[in-house]
Amino acid sequence: MHPIRRRRPAPAVLLTALVAIAPLAGCARLPDPGTLTVLNSATDTHEHTQQQKFFDRCAKPLGVKVRQTSVPADQVVSKALRMASSRSLTDILELDGSELPQFADTGGLLPLKEAGVDVTGMSPGAVSMGSFQGDQYGIARSVNSLALIYNVDLLRKAGVEPPTTWEELKATAKKLTQGRTFGMAFSATPDADGVYQFLPFFWSVGGDEARLDDGRGAPALRLWKDLVDDKSASSAVVTWNQQDVNDQFIAGRAAMMINGPWQVPVLGEHKDLDWAVATIPVPEAGRPPVPPIGGTVMTLPRTGDSGRQKTAARILDCLNEQRNQISWGESVYNVPTRTAAAAAYKAQNPKLGAFADQVATARSRTDRVGSRWPVVSDALAGAFQSVLTGRSTPEAALKQAQSRATAGE
Repeated sequence: MHPIRRRRPAPAVLLTALVAIAPLAGCARLPDPGTLTVLNSATDTHEHTQQQKFFDRCAKPLGVKVRQTSVPADQVVSKALRMASSRSLTDILELDGSELPQFADTGGLLPLKEAGVDVTGMSPGAVSMGSFQGDQYGIARSVNSLALIYNVDLLRKAGVEPPTTWEELKATAKKLTQGRTFGMAFSATPDADGVYQFLPFFWSVGGDEARLDDGRGAPALRLWKDLVDDKSASSAVVTWNQQDVNDQFIAGRAAMMINGPWQVPVLGEHKDLDWAVATIPVPEAGRPPVPPIGGTVMTLPRTGDSGRQKTAARILDCLNEQRNQISWGESVYNVPTRTAAAAAYKAQNPKLGAFADQVATARSRTDRVGSRWPVVSDALAGAFQSVLTGRSTPEAALKQAQSRATAGE
């Protein structure tokens, strides 16, 4: 449910493997006609069991079964490539949203409209996360984003409200910094965790990942640097992933943090911790926050078997009915992607309402740069690391980032 920390294979590598998918013939092992297959990253026992419950619910009326193959998130791509080369790729392939453009670019995925999958009523961010060059190839049942999670007791004791603007954030974080407790915590690791947490600030101030050197994203780097220099945030943020940030918050060493709904189960285990969620502060009052949208999308590989593809499409339709989206979202603490379902989810889960609000204005990491996202992400990570460690100014760091991104294309 959180961003995946790895470098993706180049599109050319994917093309070589995925072109071999269709048709399933020759030495390919014949699939069981009564069982559809899924490749995903649901290795967690709870998630795997929940996935199977929904698959069974949707497959039973069609007279078929569904079998999951679940591998760690950082192995889904390599596993899919091996299966593609042996012409045994699954009927449904679940990918991290940031990986979809690389697969879609090869022609190895079936556009969902062509398959007959109903994609109406989806939030704009969810559509963009599953799309490539104008066609939607993936559908997400639920998505996640980031919000400001705060310690209710510490804010009450300090006599402050959750900040809504950057100036309020700096002032509030400074007032909350007492003893061993920092006012603010976030992840600034040089990987997907850090980049995911930087994007709400970068995008909300007008930063453009396609033009890192245009100067508009520099204030976001300056904000992070100011928080660290003012000792309102620990200098150790450059080493904290998102789980580390949550640990700091639970231990009382951070009064506020940027994090996602995947932390809710752990937070809920600490009954003595009174926490709440607010939207991420923006540069100026009245401007909407623009966080990244995260999660996985279900796709239909071109297996060459139209009958199985039709059945798989019907399963995707069932999984994305409003009642199923809401039930799934509640089981994994994510927000449904159909706007009507998201509204119902928020009404039923008011404590997590800010996450639903954030998703409404969130957008995909690959929306503007497509399959170039991995190199852009690496460049952004280098930029905030160099600024936070004092090696560069925000403007110089983003110019260097653009050069790095261009060289890595």
